[in-house]
Amino acid sequence: MIKKYLDMVAIKTFDEAVDLEHPRRVLKYVLVYCTSGSTVISVDENEFTLTENAVITITSGQIHYFKNIRNATGFILEFTYNFFCKDDTDMELIFHNGLFCHFAMNEMIVVDNSSFIIGELEAISKEVKQTPYQYLISIHSRIELILVEINRTKINRGDEIYKPDALFLHFLEAILQNFDKNLSVNEIAVLIGTTESKLNELSKLHTNKTAQNVIFGLIISEAKRLFTYEKLSVKEVAYALGFNDPFYFSNFFKKHTQISPKSYKEKAVNF
Repeated sequence: MIKKYLDMVAIKTFDEAVDLEHPRRVLKYVLVYCTSGSTVISVDENEFTLTENAVITITSGQIHYFKNIRNATGFILEFTYNFFCKDDTDMELIFHNGLFCHFAMNEMIVVDNSSFIIGELEAISKEVKQTPYQYLISIHSRIELILVEINRTKINRGDEIYKPDALFLHFLEAILQNFDKNLSVNEIAVLIGTTESKLNELSKLHTNKTAQNVIFGLIISEAKRLFTYEKLSVKEVAYALGFNDPFYFSNFFKKHTQISPKSYKEKAVNF
């Protein structure tokens, strides 16, 4: 039983993260905190230089790896959606101010209160290793405190407060969990107990796009990851994303990226 729960949350130091020297993709939320030195981390198609007391959050499914991890020290905290999101309040916190954003808006954040965050990460590491009574509750609470501290840094530096609506987040998660079904806006609305009109309203509010275009954007991001990391063929990617006709998928991809899937796949070969 403990093994089952440890699959839901894990923490390791940079020295222990040999798997992160090569591109990987996990269905967990990943928080990377640098305690000293500097390292370059690649996330999807972008690169970030992570410096001392800086953190970056990586959403579930994003491709990431370190280019020079041995030049730095730090922690990598991973946890699943089901572990952290017990209710709508948790869900809103994890995406508050763009943290773990579904839209690949990763950023490096140099935190104000580094000693506090390091202390919480060290405490989580101890809890994971020793698994004392109610350790999962303790870890959950400590992750909450870390996210609050990161949000405080963002507000202190003048960032505009962004508080996502839980229903909109349920919409995004439903898209991610059902790529293979290629659901319509109305089908997703029924699935999460709302209406197409409400999803369009929330999508306009949060992204200035229609709900359908939000779906399209997430499909394109997933297609790029499948080409880059899974090394799938155009036909395989089309079927994985619920397209019955690979030719239609090719036109769809080119319309939204201005490049054919074949050309994109060739560019991604050396990733």
